[in-house]
Amino acid sequence: MWICPKCGREFKRTNQGHYCGKAPETVLEYIESQPSKARPHLTEMRTIIRNSVPGVNERISWSMPVYEKEGKTISFSACKEHVSFYAGMEAIEEFSCELNGFGTRKNAVYFPYEKALLVFKCINTGKDVYRQLDAKDARAA
Repeated sequence: MWICPKCGREFKRTNQGHYCGKAPETVLEYIESQPSKARPHLTEMRTIIRNSVPGVNERISWSMPVYEKEGKTISFSACKEHVSFYAGMEAIEEFSCELNGFGTRKNAVYFPYEKALLVFKCINTGKDVYRQLDAKDARAA
């Protein structure tokens, strides 16, 4: 058990990431609450998502920015040494070659703060995934 010295909450993992106090209600609040090295990356990611995916809904869920359109979601979060971008398994698989050199999991890409972001590629990945899923839905109908 680990107890946060700032807020006194107990966690299973040592130094587990969490919000001490009230969680952000808007994406801007989320970005402003992050360390200074993360803010430019988060702001850029937010701007590109909003400009690249017409009609996307922006909200906070799971205490991080989430973008939804027609039931499909992408999201991101600030971590100690990187930005996590959650685009889904299909996107990660589709662009695995382009993401070589970046940490990935089944549904996420990890962009270290010291490396240039592949945000444009990631957003296009999100748009491509939306298009692919829309095409599958249309064929199934």
